[in-house]
Amino acid sequence: MPPIKSAQQALNGAFTEQPVAIQVLDRAMRLLDALARQSDPVALKELAETTGLHTSTTHRILNDLVAGRFVERVDSGMYRLGMRLLELGSLVKGRLDVREVAIEPMRELHKLTGQTINLSLRQGDEIVYIERAWSECSGMQVVRAIGGRAPLHLTSTGKLFLSVSDPRQVRAYAMRTGLAGTTRNSITSTDVLERELALVRRLGYSRDNEELELGVRCIAAGIYDDTGTLQAGLSISAPADRLRDEWIPIMLRISRDISRALGHETADN
Repeated sequence: MPPIKSAQQALNGAFTEQPVAIQVLDRAMRLLDALARQSDPVALKELAETTGLHTSTTHRILNDLVAGRFVERVDSGMYRLGMRLLELGSLVKGRLDVREVAIEPMRELHKLTGQTINLSLRQGDEIVYIERAWSECSGMQVVRAIGGRAPLHLTSTGKLFLSVSDPRQVRAYAMRTGLAGTTRNSITSTDVLERELALVRRLGYSRDNEELELGVRCIAAGIYDDTGTLQAGLSISAPADRLRDEWIPIMLRISRDISRALGHETADN
């Protein structure tokens, strides 16, 4: 019968085994990262050199990853990423929800600006507000509740969606809606709208200059998914005399963070 371990011996064993397990995971991740950087299958020797691991250690870990279908052995000593990673990636993508991903960054943006932060999606010819971060100290009454709608051409987020449409789609939108306005600042001309959308594409963000509601100005940045598709708009709404241009870089940074969380690849990834 093997000797019975004391509680102290068992604890000592647990603490010595845990770093070993973590070390193996770290090495496996290094190998997966090395494979991810290459478009073609990679030789065992090259993987060992790239990761700084001994060849026998590399071979042993790769065998385990092959068994789990995280890595595929395509030839003698040649490896590439396996289909299991694609399966897991598809599951993660399917479970991602832009609202869930955006809510904490929205709260951060609210703390940094003190203003109302909106998350909006496009539905047809309107945007729909699906989430908001605000407080009584924002200095502005929230007129449109979550679930509220507004025309695309009168809102900063709506202009983002129109800016990624082709000219024919923009003109069709103008024909359908008549570009009805709600304030003296509303854009009601197709030519003016097209010039505004060209500016949005050049700057990478959009503005609402009291075009939907007098006394309220907004700026917005886009949120994109892993295919590069515009999924939502992140906007700051503030009393007209309080909106600050220095918030634009902060808003753009946070919108990029949300996009990256959705799998979007940006130049600074």
